[in-house]
Amino acid sequence: MDKPAAKSGIRAALEYTGIPQSWLSARPRLPSRNWLIFITLTSSVLSYYTYDRHQARKIRASYIDRVKHFSEEPMKSSELPRKVTVYGAKWPGDEDYQRAIRFFKKYVKPVLVAAAVDYDIVPTRQLGDLTRHVAASVVKQRRIDLGIDQPPVPPLNLSNQLNEAQKRAREVEGGVILVGRHTLKEYLEGLVLGWTGGLEKVDREERLAQELAADGTFDEVDEGKSPVGVVGDSEVEPIPTSSRLPPSRNAALLPPLGLSKPSPVSDVASESFVGGITPPSTLPPQPPLLLVPFTNHIGFRYIPHMIWSFFNERERVRAGAEAAYALVLGQTRDFRGPTSWRSDDAPSQEEHNSTEGGAVSGAQDSVQGGDLDFMLWSEKFLAPHSPLSSISDARKSYYSSLPSRLTVARQLARGEREMTKEEEKNPPASEVELRAERLAKESKWRAQEEGWNIVRPGMGVRWDERFRGVLKVFRVPEKEEGESTGKGAA
Repeated sequence: MDKPAAKSGIRAALEYTGIPQSWLSARPRLPSRNWLIFITLTSSVLSYYTYDRHQARKIRASYIDRVKHFSEEPMKSSELPRKVTVYGAKWPGDEDYQRAIRFFKKYVKPVLVAAAVDYDIVPTRQLGDLTRHVAASVVKQRRIDLGIDQPPVPPLNLSNQLNEAQKRAREVEGGVILVGRHTLKEYLEGLVLGWTGGLEKVDREERLAQELAADGTFDEVDEGKSPVGVVGDSEVEPIPTSSRLPPSRNAALLPPLGLSKPSPVSDVASESFVGGITPPSTLPPQPPLLLVPFTNHIGFRYIPHMIWSFFNERERVRAGAEAAYALVLGQTRDFRGPTSWRSDDAPSQEEHNSTEGGAVSGAQDSVQGGDLDFMLWSEKFLAPHSPLSSISDARKSYYSSLPSRLTVARQLARGEREMTKEEEKNPPASEVELRAERLAKESKWRAQEEGWNIVRPGMGVRWDERFRGVLKVFRVPEKEEGESTGKGAA
């Protein structure tokens, strides 16, 4: 009988630790086919993810090293750092209205911070907000330049306080960052409206309230009943006007009644004066634009794009870093306008409600040429996210239930019946509240419709011939551009 093989000292010692003998005598072998497939796929995915994130950190660090010497330059105590304005409009169909801003903070901001460049983010919450903000800013600037309004006076006079001219010079020197093609559309739309429209102060909410009050939605249907708002009838709820709408919660912030108010006569005179002012033939210097590529994938159909984007983080890092690097260097070129332009583009002017006599072009074709075709391919991701159908359904549902709610509000206001137990728990809205609710809903719906008509696919970027030679775009120097292209290809 053969004697068992002698055990080594290590093996004998391990047996006394409680390790099964079968584990010590087992011989290594290749895993099964299924395990090989699982290990291969898992290791490949993890390796590609690790490589992508490593390259992303490497690319960001390389651009930070290029610009960090700007932050080491000494400054005087009276000097201010360079400051840029950041616009990131809401992406249609995305409930997160700060998606573009977060893209800027993640991919563009690190390079700007390394170069000691300050930034100011303009918040927007819905489609069209950026257009209205830019248009209002331009109109305000024009009114101050013409002496209609006075520039704001700071509460304290400091030695390093900038005047209005110095502030504008700093804005032009800093630049404007536009994240995505949809932001470019809203920004240029606002510039066109601001520089071609009138200078009258228009209260959009007041104008809409007058329009809604005149459409007869809240008119009495039964002629036998006394109309709402008759003077002398204490049981009838009066027709709410703009002064009778529910007050703001910040009523404590309103000025005391004893303070003197500006005379309305001067306001009426100034508004009648600005009515005859025509838009200027030439525009003042405008801040250069930095066009940052940005797309947002929303919906199940774009899941493959999301997966590909997740494993190609380095491409977004490179795009954001290159854009920030171009802004830090400060070299610009002229904004390339459309290759062919027509001043008699009547359909686009009517659709955008522009003023007559303005040299404005809103090309209906997708391809316009020049920088107006920036990220033109990204419009295919916007087509499925039109809000028009949802707005139409919401408006139809609201107006179908409004007559019954209005009837209940008037019956309770006139004392024609008592509240039910359910109404006592949840009191129905009064007529004043229904009017305010309708005003808020219509204001939101119409703003969304206007915003979608600006950014919708197929609608070109608004253009004004006065922009030629005035608008500038940041660019990377040719030598640096060749080096970055070569690194990306490698």
